[in-house]
Amino acid sequence: MSVTLSKRCAAEFFGTFWLTFGGCGSAVLAAAFPNVGIGLTGVSLAFGLTVVTMAFAIGHISGCHLNPAVSLGLFVGKRFPASEILPYWVAQVLGAIAGAGVLYMIASGKSDFSLAGGFASNGFDEHSPGNYTMVAALITEVVLTLFFLIVILGSTSKRAPAGFAPLAIGLCLTLIHLIGIPVTNLSVNPARSTGPAVFVGGWALSQLWLFWIAPLVGAGLGALIYNWLDSD
Repeated sequence: MSVTLSKRCAAEFFGTFWLTFGGCGSAVLAAAFPNVGIGLTGVSLAFGLTVVTMAFAIGHISGCHLNPAVSLGLFVGKRFPASEILPYWVAQVLGAIAGAGVLYMIASGKSDFSLAGGFASNGFDEHSPGNYTMVAALITEVVLTLFFLIVILGSTSKRAPAGFAPLAIGLCLTLIHLIGIPVTNLSVNPARSTGPAVFVGGWALSQLWLFWIAPLVGAGLGALIYNWLDSD
């Protein structure tokens, strides 16, 4: 039985909520917690785990995109209809904002909480964790999203080993976070970037354009490359 578009969008909402709440939550609540902070490695793993768990939970319902760039890349890869891109994007962005909202309610319960810490927002120049330039941030987000889409399209191919796609995709997301967090806090996901930026405002919103454009470009390029590699 086919799943209605409304239910698929609902699945994308909850899935992207989980990705944003789980991934950004690990950065905001646990990364530098006194004595037992999980650090960059822990945050990277948290983002990967959100995708693995949701891929098994809702992959059969919505495809578990959780990311406007993934939806676009799957369209370019001829795996997703153009007519459903916008509804998926709306569900994903709303889910990310809701996830960031719940995280804000929890994080602000700490006496010394401040949005000045960035609230896991993505940024460049002085808002990059390692003070990387806008150009470095742009290259990082394009290249890492490009490879993310190659892994997604390859692991979900009918010719790939069945049942392993969630692990491959989750491990890929972990890897690219290990690479990219020092540069931009890593996005590769416009919805994930939008959620925290809505609450930080100011610089986070003014730099948000890069974290929409770069992942979308990277996803499109990744899909085109995979299509070429997989063609007869």
